[in-house]
Amino acid sequence: MIRKMTYRLGRHMSAVASRTIQVRRFLHGAYFRIQPSVQEALMEGRPVVALESTIITHGMAYPQNLSMAREVEEIVTTNGAVPATVGILRGRIHIGLTDEELQFLAGSKNVVKVSRRDLPYVLSQGLSGGTTVSGTMIAAHKAGIPVFVTGGIGGVHRGGENTLDVSADLTELGRTPVAVVSAGVKSILDIGKTLEYLETQGVCVAAFGESREFPAFFSRQSGFQAPYHVHNEQEAAELIASSLGLGLSSGVLIAVPCPHEQAASGQVIEEAIQQALSEARSKGITGKEVTPFLLQKINELTNGKSLDSNIAVIQNNTRVGSCIAVALSKLRKATRKGRLPQREDMTPPQPVVIGGINVDFIAKAQNSVILGGGETNAGRVRRSFGGVGRNLADCLSRLGLTPLFLSAMGKDEHSESILHYCHHMDMRAVLQLEGKRTATYCAVITSAGELSVGLGDMDIHQEITEQYVSKFKENLFQAPLVCIDGNVPLSTIQYVCQLAREHQLAVCYEPTDENKASKPFLSDSWKALTYISPNLQELRAINRTLGNPLPAELPSRLEDVVKTAMTLARPLLTQLRCVVVTLGTHGVLLCGKSMGGSVLLCPGAHEQSTATSLCAAHYPTIHISREEIVNVSGAGDSLMAGIIAGMLANHDTDTCVRMGLLAASLSLCSYEPISPEISTHSVSLEQVKGRSWPEVKIWEMD
Repeated sequence: MIRKMTYRLGRHMSAVASRTIQVRRFLHGAYFRIQPSVQEALMEGRPVVALESTIITHGMAYPQNLSMAREVEEIVTTNGAVPATVGILRGRIHIGLTDEELQFLAGSKNVVKVSRRDLPYVLSQGLSGGTTVSGTMIAAHKAGIPVFVTGGIGGVHRGGENTLDVSADLTELGRTPVAVVSAGVKSILDIGKTLEYLETQGVCVAAFGESREFPAFFSRQSGFQAPYHVHNEQEAAELIASSLGLGLSSGVLIAVPCPHEQAASGQVIEEAIQQALSEARSKGITGKEVTPFLLQKINELTNGKSLDSNIAVIQNNTRVGSCIAVALSKLRKATRKGRLPQREDMTPPQPVVIGGINVDFIAKAQNSVILGGGETNAGRVRRSFGGVGRNLADCLSRLGLTPLFLSAMGKDEHSESILHYCHHMDMRAVLQLEGKRTATYCAVITSAGELSVGLGDMDIHQEITEQYVSKFKENLFQAPLVCIDGNVPLSTIQYVCQLAREHQLAVCYEPTDENKASKPFLSDSWKALTYISPNLQELRAINRTLGNPLPAELPSRLEDVVKTAMTLARPLLTQLRCVVVTLGTHGVLLCGKSMGGSVLLCPGAHEQSTATSLCAAHYPTIHISREEIVNVSGAGDSLMAGIIAGMLANHDTDTCVRMGLLAASLSLCSYEPISPEISTHSVSLEQVKGRSWPEVKIWEMD
C-alpha cells in the first residue's frame, strides 16, 4: 500500500535466506498454471505423480482416450498419490487438468504433439497440445514433481545409425532430474541402441520386479538386460532419492514389465512391427508422425491385442509409479526429521513472507494546484504492483533470496497481470479466490509528490487467515526468518507469534502504517517478535498502545529525531533483538544490542550473546536530487531487503545497511515500487566497497 507520498527511506523487515525449492517460483507466471489440488499436495509434501497427455491427444481415439485418462488418474488417487496430468491449453502449460480440460484435449482434432523443441513456438502462438515424455519431464521438474509415469519412452529408431532418428526423450532423461516409470521402450525401436544411448547420456536404468530383463513395452522380454534391478517400490524410491540427493542433472528410468496376463505374444508383435515399418517407409511417414502411425497399424494387424496390452501397460505403470511416489514421499519426510541425509538439508532453508498484494494506480497532477468541484486535472496515471509483503518478496527475489510468499488475491482482471509481473518470485502458495477482488489502491498526488487523496479496496487481505497460513507450518518451522506485515488479520499475526514462541522462530513484523502498527502490541504477542521496522509515527503509535510516555510532538531536526527514536525504541528492546527505525530523508537508525561498537544483526532469533549493552547507529541516506526521485512507495521495502540480504550473507552491520541504502536509492529512481535494476550485482559487497560513505554515528542507549 502506498502511504505518504514523500521521500521516506526505510521500513519493512522480512523473512530471508535462500534455498533450492522444489516448486519453482514461476509456476503461476505467464507460461505455467498449477491446479490447486496439485499445488496443495506439493505444499504439504504429499506424493504427486506427473502424467503425460500425448497419449490422450495422439495415442488413442476418442472417447477411449478420455476414459483411459480418467481411469489412470483414478489409479493414482486410489494408490495414495495426487495425479498431475500435464497438457498445454491456449499457450499455457497446465500441471494438473480438470475433467473439462481433459475432455477438451481428448476431443480436439488440431492439437500439437509437444516436445522440448516445440514448447517455445506452441506457447508463443497460444496453441494447445499434448506433452510428450520430454515435454512432461520439463514441466514436472519445474513443478518439483520427482516421479512421472508414462506408457513407454521413445528411443533410437531402427536404422537410426543412418537416419539419426533419436527421440528427444533420451536426451531429456540425460539432462532433467525426473524419475520416469515406463514399460521400457516401445518394441518398434532399436532397444539395444537405445540402452547404449541412455548409458552415454548418464541415465540410471533399472528393471522393476522379479527379473532384470529390460521390457519391450508390449512384451515382457526384449532380449536385453537392464544395467540395474530394483525388486519393489521401496528400492525404487531409494534409488530415486539417491539420484536426487547427489544433485545429478540426469533422470532415472524405472522399466516395468507388462503384466503376465496381458502380455501379447512377442513374435506376433514383432511380425506386425516389421509390416508396419515397411508401410511407413513406403508412405514416406517420418519424424514425430511415425510412432502414432505404427501404433495404429500394429493395433489393426494384431486385431486389437496391442491396444489392450497398451492400456494394461499404462494402468500397471501408473499403479507401480504411484506406489513409488508414495514411498519416496515417506522417505523424504523421514529425511526431514533427521534420520537420513538429503539434498535439501545441505542448502539454506527458505524464508517466508506473509503479507499483502496490491494493484496500485498512481495519478500525478501536472499542475501544482489540483482543482476540485468536478474539474478534470491534467496529469499522468500509472499502474504498478505493490503491497508491503509483495514488495519485500519481490526485492528479496531480485537479491537472490526467494522467499515463500503467502498472500491472497482475487481471480479477476488483475490476477493474471500480477502473476505475469511476479514471474521471478515464488508465487506458488498465493491464494487465488473466485468471487473476490484483488486489493487495489488509487492515489492522487500533487506535482510535488504529496498525497492529495487515497482510496483503497483491501478486504481480501482478511483471507490471509490462520487456517491458510497453518498449511505451511513445516515451511515456517524451517525458515530462518518469517516476516509478517500489518495488512494481515490480527488472529493470523497472533498465530504466527504463538508458533514463534513455541518453536523459537525468528519473526519480523512490518507495521505497514500508523493505524496497523499496533496489532501485535494489543496482547503479549509482540514479545515473540525478533525484529520490527517502524517509522517514527508507527513507533509512537506502538508506544501509545503499550501505555508508554509519548513526546508532545514529533521533532524535525536530526538530533532531536534520533533522540526521540531511541527513547521510543528502548522499551521494545527488552524483548526484541533489533528495532530498525526509518527516518525518511534523515536515513535509518538501528537500535539493539551492542557488539564491537555497532548494533548486532543476527539471523538467529534467540541465540545467547555476550553483548549486554544497547546502542543506536545512525546511517545517512545516499543523496538523490529531487528531480531524480520518481517513486517513493517501495524505497523502504528495498532498504530492508538489502539489509536482510547482507545479514544472511554474514556481512558486518555497516555493509548490511549500506546494501539496503543502495537498493532503496535504485527504487527511488524507478517507476516501479521495486526497481528492476536491483540485482545481486547492483546491490553487493563489491558495490558497497566501491563507494565512499558518510560517517556512521553511534550512541549508547543505557
